[in-house]
Amino acid sequence: MAVLLGITLGFAAPDFAVELKPVGTGFVNLIKMMISPIIFCTIVLGVGSVRKAAKVGAVGGLALGYFLLMSTVALAIGLLVGNILEPGSGLHLTTEAAKVGQGQAEGASESTEEFLLGIIPTSMLSAFTEGEVLQTLLIALLVGFALQAMGKAGEPVLRGIGHVQRLVFRVLAMIMWAAPVGAFGAIAAVVGETGTDALRSLAVIMVGFYVTCLIFVIVVLGTILRLVAGVNLFLLLKYLAREFLLILSTSSSESALPRLIAKMEHAGVSKPVVGITVPTGYSFNLDGTAIYLTMASLFIAEAMGDPLSVGQQISLLLFMIVASKGAAGVTGAGLATLAGGLQSHRPELVDGVGLIVGIDRFMSEARALTNFAGNAVATVLVGTWTKEIDRDRMREVLHGRLPFDERTLLNDGHGHGPDDDEIADGPAERVALAKQAAAGSAAAGSAAADADGKEAAKV
Repeated sequence: MAVLLGITLGFAAPDFAVELKPVGTGFVNLIKMMISPIIFCTIVLGVGSVRKAAKVGAVGGLALGYFLLMSTVALAIGLLVGNILEPGSGLHLTTEAAKVGQGQAEGASESTEEFLLGIIPTSMLSAFTEGEVLQTLLIALLVGFALQAMGKAGEPVLRGIGHVQRLVFRVLAMIMWAAPVGAFGAIAAVVGETGTDALRSLAVIMVGFYVTCLIFVIVVLGTILRLVAGVNLFLLLKYLAREFLLILSTSSSESALPRLIAKMEHAGVSKPVVGITVPTGYSFNLDGTAIYLTMASLFIAEAMGDPLSVGQQISLLLFMIVASKGAAGVTGAGLATLAGGLQSHRPELVDGVGLIVGIDRFMSEARALTNFAGNAVATVLVGTWTKEIDRDRMREVLHGRLPFDERTLLNDGHGHGPDDDEIADGPAERVALAKQAAAGSAAAGSAAADADGKEAAKV
C-alpha cells in the first residue's frame, strides 16, 4: 500500500515527492547500520561452534566456486540477449549525457590490488564503523577461528555473543516497523524525479533486462535448485516475499540481508553455511549486476554507433567477470562499476554511460532482486552440498507449517554448537522443555493428591 501511495504521489505532486527522498534514504541507512553486527554475530557463532576448521574452509571454497560459475553464466546470458535485442540502435548521445557518463567514471575504477587490500580494515573496530561487509567478514572469521581454537574456554564468549545477537535482531525488528514509511518515501522520490519521459525512450533495454533476469532466476536457478536440493524455487521465493517487496521499494538488496540470514537459519540451513555464504554472496555473487553489465555495455556501444565485435564481446565478458566482483564495494554499485569497467576496457564508450542514467534506478531494482534470489538459492545449494541442511525442516517451513517469528527475527533453533542452549529453542530444546513440563505436572499432581488425602483424614 505504501509503495502504491508513493507512486501516486510521485505522479500527482512530483516536486513534493522529490523532497521525500531523505525518508527512504534514512530507512535504508538504518538497515545498513545493523548489517555489520548481524554478520559478525552470525559468523562468529557459526564458525566458533564448529569443531573442525576444515568444514568452514569447505563451505567457503564451495561457495566461491559456485559464485564464480554463476556470475559467468549470468554475464553470458546478458551478452546473448543483448545481441538479440540490439537495444541501443536509434539513440543519440547528447553533450549533457556525455558529461554525466564521465562523472560516473571518475573514481569508479578499482584495481584488483586495491580491492584485495580494501578487505583489510584499519582496525578491528573500524570494520563496524565503516560498514564494509567484506571487512566485517574477515574480522568475524578471525574471531570465530580463535574461539574455535580456545575450546571450552571460548564457550562463555560464544554464549555472550549469542545474547548480543538476540539484542541486535530485536533492534532490527523495531526498525522494520518503519518499512512502509521508508518504502513510501523512496518510491515517491524516484517517480517524482524520473517521471515517464526516460522510461518511454529506453523501454526496450529496461523490459529486456527485466525479462532476462526473470528467465535467469526461473530457468537457470530454479532448475539447479530442483536438481541439487529438490526444493521448489517458487516456494522459496514465496517464503521470501516480504524481503522482495522491501528490496523493490528501497532498490537495495542490502536492506534485506539481515532478514535473509535469519530466514535461511529458520528454514534449516546451519549457522556456519548461512554465516559464510550469505555475506560472501553479497560481494561475490551478483548475478543481476553481471547481466546488467554486459547488456548495458552492448546497449551503449550500439547507441554510440560503435558496436562490439564477437572477439571484443568475449574480451569484455572476461573483463567483467573480474569487474563484477568489486561491484558491492563501490557506491552506486551497478552504474559506477559499469563506468569503471568501460573506462579500463573501452575508454571511448565511457561517455555513453550518461544514456542509461535516466532508467538506472528502475534497472537497479531488477539487479537487486536477482542478486537476492541468487544468494538465497546459493545458501540452500551450499547447505545441501556440505550436508548442513535439515531437509524435513526446510519442507515444513516452505509449506508454511513452521512460520517465521516476525517479532524477534531469530530462527527457532536450527543451529549447532555450544551456543544452542542459550540462543535457540530448537526441536531438542522443545523436547527437553516438554519433559520438564511433564515432570512438573506430575509432581504438582502428586502434591495435590497428598493434600487432598490429609484434608479427608481431618474431616
